[in-house]
Amino acid sequence: MFTGTYTAIVTPFRQGQIDVDALQKLVRAQVRGGVDGIVPVGTTGESPTLDYDEHIRVIELAVQFAAGRIRVIAGTGGNSTREAIDLTARAEAVGADATLQVAPYYNKPTQEGLFQHFKAVADSTRLPVMLYSIPGRCGVEIAVDTVVRIAAACPNVVSIKEAGGSCDRVSQLRAVLPPKFTILSGDDSLTLPFMSVGASGVVSVASNVAPKQVSQLVQRFLKGDARGAAKVHARLFPLFRNLFVETNPAPVKAALAEMGMMTDDLRLPLVGISEASRKLVRKTLKDLGLI
Repeated sequence: MFTGTYTAIVTPFRQGQIDVDALQKLVRAQVRGGVDGIVPVGTTGESPTLDYDEHIRVIELAVQFAAGRIRVIAGTGGNSTREAIDLTARAEAVGADATLQVAPYYNKPTQEGLFQHFKAVADSTRLPVMLYSIPGRCGVEIAVDTVVRIAAACPNVVSIKEAGGSCDRVSQLRAVLPPKFTILSGDDSLTLPFMSVGASGVVSVASNVAPKQVSQLVQRFLKGDARGAAKVHARLFPLFRNLFVETNPAPVKAALAEMGMMTDDLRLPLVGISEASRKLVRKTLKDLGLI
């Protein structure tokens, strides 16, 4: 269902409010860059600091600006099942193409709880569902057996964004999931190694600033040009690394500000990156010819 490059798009702010013009500019750049889709209001989109109406407004704007040219996978997960169901219904109503469902965070459900949560969300919507396992942020991993169980019980759960950092886990998932169930890397630096063991693309932070280049990496590998993909990976690796020099999305917002795409405003408790980190980000962009 989902292969290729999907940009975990930032939410631009200006003076504390959503910067609609900047968001439109960002989405247009993604379309021009050849990505397959965008993922608004995920982690990179600062979903924890948006209220419910803002959350849906960003999705609605993303759908409007994408205008059917690329897919919009709405981040509508939560650590409350009722909240995730409500956000997903509202995202479906404003035209999202699919939903990204992160593992419930902080309350650390059991694997049975995870299964029941995702099944309830999937049963509530006609949208395709992409699971999102990121134990470093959520404190819980969606176990391989649980992913298999969810996929068997919920026909509209068709993909997983895998951000556990393990090629072994991707190999395990690929071995036991149906061929049509796709795995996407949740870490830019692991896109190539994950694809080498069965992933089909990436939900990318770096493609906010380099959509064409990240898409090129993924497409080369999908077309059988592993050597060419490795060359692109090597060129982009400093970007993959340095966009995480501080907590995401502060560095990528700083990068986009350097490119003149938006301000680097964040909402507390996130703050702007240090001057030393800013210099590193600026140098990385210059080395790649992005500024």
